[in-house]
Amino acid sequence: MTKLEVLEAVSWPAEPGSPTAGPPPPGSTEGQDRLIAAFDHAGVGIAEVDGEGTLLRVNAHLCRLTGYSSRELLGGSIFAGSHPEDVETDREQLCRQRAGEIDRYHVEKRIRRKDGGYFWAAVTSSIVRDADGGFLYAVRVQHDITEARQAQESLARRIEEQAALHQLTERLLHALSLGDLYGPALDAIIRALRCQRAAILLFDDSGAMRFVASRGLSQRYRDAVEGHSPWMPDARDPQPICLDDVAGCDLPASLKQTVAAEGIGALAFVPIQAGGRVLGKFMAYYDRPHAFAGTEIDLAVTIARQLGVGIQRIGADRAALQLASIVESSDDAIVSKDLDGIITTWNRGAERLFGYSAEEAVGQPILLLIPPDRVDEEPGILARIRDGERIDHYETVRRRKDGSMIDISLTVSPMRDSKGRIVGASKIARDITERKVAEAKLRQTEHRLRELLGAIPAAIYTTDAKGRITYYNQAAVDLAGRAPTLGSDEWCVTWKLYRPDGTPLPHDECPMAIALREGRPIRNVEAIAERPDGTRIPFIPYPTPLHDEAGTIVGAINMLVDVSERKQAETQQRMLLDELNHRVKNNLQMLQSLLFTASQRTQNGEARRVLDEASARIAAVAAAQRVLYSTRSPTRFSARAFVDAVCDSARQTFAADIEILREADPAELSNDTAMPLALILNELLTNAVKHAIPAGAPGTIRVGLSRQKDSFVLSVEDDAIHRGNAADQPPQAPRS
Repeated sequence: MTKLEVLEAVSWPAEPGSPTAGPPPPGSTEGQDRLIAAFDHAGVGIAEVDGEGTLLRVNAHLCRLTGYSSRELLGGSIFAGSHPEDVETDREQLCRQRAGEIDRYHVEKRIRRKDGGYFWAAVTSSIVRDADGGFLYAVRVQHDITEARQAQESLARRIEEQAALHQLTERLLHALSLGDLYGPALDAIIRALRCQRAAILLFDDSGAMRFVASRGLSQRYRDAVEGHSPWMPDARDPQPICLDDVAGCDLPASLKQTVAAEGIGALAFVPIQAGGRVLGKFMAYYDRPHAFAGTEIDLAVTIARQLGVGIQRIGADRAALQLASIVESSDDAIVSKDLDGIITTWNRGAERLFGYSAEEAVGQPILLLIPPDRVDEEPGILARIRDGERIDHYETVRRRKDGSMIDISLTVSPMRDSKGRIVGASKIARDITERKVAEAKLRQTEHRLRELLGAIPAAIYTTDAKGRITYYNQAAVDLAGRAPTLGSDEWCVTWKLYRPDGTPLPHDECPMAIALREGRPIRNVEAIAERPDGTRIPFIPYPTPLHDEAGTIVGAINMLVDVSERKQAETQQRMLLDELNHRVKNNLQMLQSLLFTASQRTQNGEARRVLDEASARIAAVAAAQRVLYSTRSPTRFSARAFVDAVCDSARQTFAADIEILREADPAELSNDTAMPLALILNELLTNAVKHAIPAGAPGTIRVGLSRQKDSFVLSVEDDAIHRGNAADQPPQAPRS
């Protein structure tokens, strides 16, 4: 029998005062004493238990392992001090042992110490039978394996962490888009850091931190905390931030409330960096408070570094693919060459433009494209490139594969290696043949336009959007008496300007300046130009803004019409009209006087009535005539002035208590209607007084002249009270 088997089989009581239980057995022998001493002082914990797991005997080492005295242990259950997760397995095996199904079993379990902590123990339970072979008790030998277990768990955790990192590295290596990065990164964060939830946030184009992926977080929480970051993109040496216990942290009340509502007990902010800049952060969330070990923080930084490299690589790959796609799809020829002028790359645009395929062009000197009379251009270009100079929009001619020449615009830029040394040049060549043709046509059109404008016998000039003179014809010089200075004279070609009333008109307030400022044509305006020799010319300007396809004002054109002859003709016409008006007025006054004298001399009442009516008609005609000849227009007159004049003339023949109310639209009438309309209005007013208002009684007459579409309506309304006894007359509507 081995020593361990002997110890497991010992069931004698311990000596008085020892940690073991029970009185010493009668007739103890020296051998038994040694066995008891060995049981009590063994370097492993030993206990005897009954079939229910009740402790019957314990040795001193078991008391030291648990921190309890033998008196505290004895009578207690081996399951009461076990970790709840380990009880069921131990109980099941003890039941089988008690039933005789097994003689021995082995379990690893956690046993609670008196101080509340747990230690891991490897327990071997062996059965002790009675004389009949029945279950008597079990001897349990317990070894403390806490350190071994912790080492095993630490090793397993390190293996798990390394597996998570390896898997992350492998999946990041094969990721083709940013979306392919986020899932593996979240898996690694949760797996390696043993957190319950995780999220990845990156800076967007506006510099705000935004969620790009998350696990286990509510939309409400993401909306509440998005945009916040402890670092800016250019932060130097940012370090992870760990909050072991959110409830005890010094956070703003609203943020703490948001985190608590999400059920987060601890969290960590880990910066994601690449290329010396902060790209964003990842978050690790724990449901309960969590003490962050240094190894965990180092692991988090490693994950963040790998994620940053992956994001940078995807961005660089995407930029490279986009650049390659742009180069290949460009309509422009994009070619690179070394410093010896040998072609190194050749895109499809170059194939279309020059006719050579990439296989034909790459490796050939760039002189392949340069006409013989322009070969001296290439050394100068290479010299400027070696000096680091960029050549923009250099227009030249190159030769195609078929020998034809093509106009191109060339941009050449230095190419540098990773150390910044210039190793070649990149060329972008654009076909400008159509532009050259268009420019030639435009020059022809401009030439023809200038010839056309120069042939027009009216002063014409143009300006740019700021009003600076850009063109003028000879007629403009003749009108202004001077040749304006292109590019510096503004708004007007004239030396001085005046308004029609003779007051000075500043150039920046002239019609052309207003047209440019307000973006609209100016019409029906007159001005006076003074030449350097002091002579003045009245003219009418017609400034009109010019717009491009987008509607932006790019300049203006103005035509100046000399109205000197017209003004002279109008003056002569006005003199003739004034003379005619004077003679007609005298004749009408003479005729009216003759009628008045005849009316006073006649004794016949009917004759007097006829003469008075004729005199009134002549007065109405005279009133209309005054209106016609008082207006500036030779063909039209004011409706309001006309109504007032005829009513005032008629009013002079009525009683003093007759009132005439007038209302006329602000319009003009043709001279042809003046005389007939004056006679009609005078007749209506006379009839109203004669037939509607009793003699000696006051009365009111309302006269109106209103526009209705393309015609005018004349209305005359009176009080409609007929002569006679008003009480005997039925009411009647006003007449007109």
